[in-house]
Amino acid sequence: MMMNALTMSPARQPPAGDDLLRIVRINEEIKRVVGVSFKINIMALNAIFLAKRAGTAARGFGVLSNELRVFSQDLRTCMEALTGLIHGCVNEVSIVLQDIRFTRLLREAAELAPKSAAIAVLQRREDENDEHRQKLARLRGQLKRALEDAFQMVELGGVLAKSAKIEAAYGQSFAPSLSQVSGEFDGIVEEIRGSLESLRRSAFFTGH
Repeated sequence: MMMNALTMSPARQPPAGDDLLRIVRINEEIKRVVGVSFKINIMALNAIFLAKRAGTAARGFGVLSNELRVFSQDLRTCMEALTGLIHGCVNEVSIVLQDIRFTRLLREAAELAPKSAAIAVLQRREDENDEHRQKLARLRGQLKRALEDAFQMVELGGVLAKSAKIEAAYGQSFAPSLSQVSGEFDGIVEEIRGSLESLRRSAFFTGH
């Protein structure tokens, strides 16, 4: 008989209820990242306009600002993919929670009537439970890999933001304004980086 969620040790199989709470927290943090990414897009458009006003002295800054705008759009697309995976995880965790309740009832029935049909039903139910736990494990792995991809993307965004700070110094009379904008870019990208770093350490992935 396959080992099920009721018999696995907490270290190997976190309670499904805890998993559900962890997923909700991950989802809230991702929504916050999406909101911040919109700020980058608006800032990038303003920076591109400012670079055009500054002329050839800010040409490099303008190129980097456009790259940051593309970065913000790519980041939102990445976050949308993460949200889809999270919804899948929520669905599977909900099914696992339901499976646990049903299996407990069937086990109690089987103990009261050892020779009843409940034994066969219990076996089928435990097989189905195992399939759902395996699917949740796959989704957990996909979500973790997607978070790693998002983190690498934000690392690149950080390089772009820091490069924009360097280019801002060549903006002549517009240098102070360009430096302020590039500093804001850097701050927001670092904020996103911090959010994703905390998500990577979520107990949903570590199991404790």
